[in-house]
Amino acid sequence: MENTIPLKVRLKSADVYRGLVMFLMMAEVWDLQKVSENLPESGFWSFLAWHQSHVAWVGCSLHDMIQPSFTFLVGVVLPYSIANQGKINKINIGRAIKRSLILILLGVFLRSTHAEITNWTFEDTLSQIGLGYTFLYILAFYSPKIQLIATALILLLYWLAFALYPLPGPGFDYSLTATTQNWEHNLTGFMAHWNKNTNLAWAFDHWFLNLFPRGNIFINNGGGYATLSFIPTLGTMLLGLQAGHILKSKMADKEKIKMFLIWAISLIVSALIIHLTGICPIVKRIWTPNWVLFSGGICFLFLAFFYWLVDYRQVQKPFNWLKIIGMNSIAAYVLAHLITGFIESSFKIHFGENIFEIGGKNFETLWSGSAILGVLWLILYWLYKKNLFIRV
Repeated sequence: MENTIPLKVRLKSADVYRGLVMFLMMAEVWDLQKVSENLPESGFWSFLAWHQSHVAWVGCSLHDMIQPSFTFLVGVVLPYSIANQGKINKINIGRAIKRSLILILLGVFLRSTHAEITNWTFEDTLSQIGLGYTFLYILAFYSPKIQLIATALILLLYWLAFALYPLPGPGFDYSLTATTQNWEHNLTGFMAHWNKNTNLAWAFDHWFLNLFPRGNIFINNGGGYATLSFIPTLGTMLLGLQAGHILKSKMADKEKIKMFLIWAISLIVSALIIHLTGICPIVKRIWTPNWVLFSGGICFLFLAFFYWLVDYRQVQKPFNWLKIIGMNSIAAYVLAHLITGFIESSFKIHFGENIFEIGGKNFETLWSGSAILGVLWLILYWLYKKNLFIRV
């Protein structure tokens, strides 16, 4: 679908923040892990590679903040998009449901592009947003107080469901989990309720995903990701909704930034206390309730920084290249999943197989990734100049 969006009505800081998030996702083509492996003695490349990878289980890298940031921003911009819709009605809810279905199915489609049959999984970022979006939309018409109560209930009940699910017994078959009983990242004691592929969400997927036609029986997700993560993901979007209310309020800009920082510090400190006291771990892969708090706090920090710099200080020109990506985030997401291989092979066909071996093979993925990113950005720039923005 095509849509013309007047630049003057857009929240520029949100576009830049979203652009950074999408760029980090697109930049996976650099494959910094491979560069680091080629240069094992370099702490610099090791550091960059670590931040371009998801942590094994507990904790957070920069790469782990891509999905929560994209999700958080859905909530941030929602108060703007519904401002002129008046009261909630069947037509508006119908549109929200339609959007949800498109996002869910688009996620399934992108997960199936290299599969022999449709890969019915729902852990993709778009699918996760889609599964919770209609609920977010409905809650957006209620007061911020009601939204906060809903957020707290969602996270508390989801935490309780995991806490009450039984831990693996003595005869549990760990071959079902893509891990071992002594996996170094396994949590112990009460926190073991959130271990990889032995938890409630894994058990649900073991039943739910096998209801769909599959080439092989679903046993586990190798990364530990799960369908039910859309429930706490809704909590992340609701935190974004709170940020959106602050942005849309009549507060002075400095007060808005102050509120963002208060939210950020409160959420991060609370999350660390909850983690360190053994109540709930900070795990992105299964989107624990405590991950919602921790990552939400970091999202508030990012938003505070970009709002201060881009909208308050009006430092915009250096970020125009990110704004172009952020204004067409769905297009960027789809293009990055569909045509990166085609771009790389095209370069090699027309300029030779060794085109990216500049200075040897150590930085081959860096050069090929840069070429891919350049082409992707030029496509998005062309769409921007034509005033074409893809949305669902």
